[in-house]
Amino acid sequence: MTEKIQRCCEVCGNLSFDDGGDGFFYCTRCGSQAVDIMDTGVDDDDLFNVDGGMYSTSQRRQYCQVSQPVPISQVQLSQHLETLKTFDDYDERNGDDGVGPAVPSDFGSSQISLTYTDYYSEIRLRYVMGLQAMIQMQCKTLVEKFNVSPLIVGLAGPIWLRLLAHENVLSDEWADDVIHESESQTQGEIELSQPTGSQKTEPRNLNGKRAVTIWHKSLRNLIPLPCSLAISFLVCHVAREAILPTDILKWTLEGNLPYFAAFLEIEKQLGPPSRSCPISTSRMFRPIRTVTLQKLESLAASIARKIGLELPSVNFHAIAARYLKNLSLPVEKILPQACQVYEWSMPPELYLSDNDSRLPSRVCVMSILIVTMRILYDLNGGKWELISSCSNNLVSAVENGAAECGFSCNARGAVAEEDSASRDSDHHDSSSALSKKSDSDALKLLKILEEKYSELSDSYDFSKDLQSYLLYCKNVVFAGLEPAYDDHEEEKLIEDFWNFYQSRKVDKASEDGKTDSHTCNHFHHSGSRHGSRSTTKENENFRDDDDSNAALRQLKADMKENRFVYIPPRKNVKKIDGYIRYARKKDGAYLYAVHADYYILLRSCAKVAQVDVRTMHVGVLAFEKRLEMLERRIGFCLCKRIPDDFCEFCRD
Repeated sequence: MTEKIQRCCEVCGNLSFDDGGDGFFYCTRCGSQAVDIMDTGVDDDDLFNVDGGMYSTSQRRQYCQVSQPVPISQVQLSQHLETLKTFDDYDERNGDDGVGPAVPSDFGSSQISLTYTDYYSEIRLRYVMGLQAMIQMQCKTLVEKFNVSPLIVGLAGPIWLRLLAHENVLSDEWADDVIHESESQTQGEIELSQPTGSQKTEPRNLNGKRAVTIWHKSLRNLIPLPCSLAISFLVCHVAREAILPTDILKWTLEGNLPYFAAFLEIEKQLGPPSRSCPISTSRMFRPIRTVTLQKLESLAASIARKIGLELPSVNFHAIAARYLKNLSLPVEKILPQACQVYEWSMPPELYLSDNDSRLPSRVCVMSILIVTMRILYDLNGGKWELISSCSNNLVSAVENGAAECGFSCNARGAVAEEDSASRDSDHHDSSSALSKKSDSDALKLLKILEEKYSELSDSYDFSKDLQSYLLYCKNVVFAGLEPAYDDHEEEKLIEDFWNFYQSRKVDKASEDGKTDSHTCNHFHHSGSRHGSRSTTKENENFRDDDDSNAALRQLKADMKENRFVYIPPRKNVKKIDGYIRYARKKDGAYLYAVHADYYILLRSCAKVAQVDVRTMHVGVLAFEKRLEMLERRIGFCLCKRIPDDFCEFCRD
């Protein structure tokens, strides 16, 4: 049985020494050997007995040379004490509870030392499994909440695994390659920092940087968190679903698609991080910012290119039908013609591209619809002015206002600059156009688009009222954050403020209702008393002309804000069904000269597609250029004479 003695240590000042079993005693704190005391292993009576004692002056024990203890520095001593304190805290947390060992981990009282392989294996496995869980949650939500085909669940797995294989993150050389790359990127002098706390045992590169941070950063660069959204969109595209990047981003921002707060569910599935993965779940799986619409589409195409997946074009029929319904336009009249234009032209812009600078595929879909509607309803200038006013005063005011910009439209339908002499020709009578059925349908179309434009704003669910916004902040923005302790007084104060807000909200609504009722009654009585005397025909005409000019000024201001230039209606139209291809003028920046009919159609379609008006116009110009090229090639082929020496099969 070991013996303990009380003696002051010359090195650390400790008062406890343990028997080392070799005849010497050692300090229980610093481990230094006591030089002035030893264990002889002989009883005192046998040692000092006069008769038969073993000790005599003629017999002296030969002592071995014992090296003097080397005093340790104050820094080493503090580090040693910190280490001992860490183990003492661990023993207190995992001390004996009187029950006895219940699981195998209870049989060990000390932590197992972690190796280099333990760290990178756990970090890599946790990141890959967490991102896979995020993709699974997103696919499940798309199927259950947004009625997407269950086929996407089976498509997501192979795409995810092939992406992992391409990025080579599961190889044995991955960890070493990342460390070597981080070491080669450092230039200049290196300042090594002294690790403290739990980071002492973590592996580091030659520059002193934590390997844990380097591996985590490498994983987020190779497979960033937005890849989960890109894969979810990609499987919807492969399954021919009418799901657009705008839908994915909207559902993500609203919190309906697991992304920003998905780390909470991931921690429930994977459990808390272990010692070999000293990175919190929120830091590993909580996105800092959202991804842009263009980046989401290009990232999905990039993933498909990496894994060798050949993608189809977008589902034009489903997306076009959806856009027409959002615009409240007749689907049965426009969609069949648009599908014919699509099948005839087959533009490459309908395929996903990993080029961030290319126009989105939804712009091409909407461009086909715009060209189709312009052909069907003959939207080439002059229709919107008929809606605003049938009087000639507005047309003359329009022409005078457009002369300042130097743009007009000639008889062939090409937009160009004209001199003042060409503006003196007579214009067509606007009232005669109302008798045509095509013009009547065009007027209805423009009226629908103009009324629908203010209703097309895409609002989020959390912007409905304050209660929805507060719930959104709690579940998405500040997900996982809770007060450090329960404060009942604070909860009571919050509840009182909320009740006060609700009561004031109800009172304000009732007051507004009373005010509106009183105002309606007042105008009703005053109108019935003086209406017959005040509403003359001259006043109505004056008010119509004033409203028309106001509408024109408002339209021109809106066009100027988007760098568009207003063009008056066409004059001397020789070809009734002439299609106008608009041009653009560069005056420092590009200026787009268009008619009011086209601009009203363009801005409504751009709002539905959630792109800028100029971007939408560039897409239309590009598609019109492709149609012109196809028509020119077809005309060339039809006019080409077949040689006489061809066989009958080739001639047929």
